[in-house]
Amino acid sequence: MENNYRHTETTVSLINYHFVFCPRYRRKIFLIPNVEQRFKALVNEKCKELDINIIALECDKDHTHMFLNCLSTQSPSDIMQNIKGYTSKVLREEFEVLSKMSSLWTRSYFVSTAGNVCSETIKKYVENQKSRY
Repeated sequence: MENNYRHTETTVSLINYHFVFCPRYRRKIFLIPNVEQRFKALVNEKCKELDINIIALECDKDHTHMFLNCLSTQSPSDIMQNIKGYTSKVLREEFEVLSKMSSLWTRSYFVSTAGNVCSETIKKYVENQKSRY
């Protein structure tokens, strides 16, 4: 994996966040046909809009891992608010079984930062989520 520094007019940065979050009550929503594929497409759309690079994105039956490269102006809470809000709205509109939930995602999430030393390790970890059993 190549770690490219991000440049703006006033900053140079290398900020990688590893996010993990799950649906309310750890519901196994990613086992519902087409939900995982649609979720990944929506995350790609939102990240493109926010100028966030997806290093790795994987879903297990009841949670998702994202490894994202972000600009220095983007806080983890803003990123989560945008991704969770957008995916919840669209998925609940498109999948009737999800529309019955009062909310799709929990309010909580896990986030950690990674520089270029352990980024490859996190990337492999996220990509191997489904194959560990």
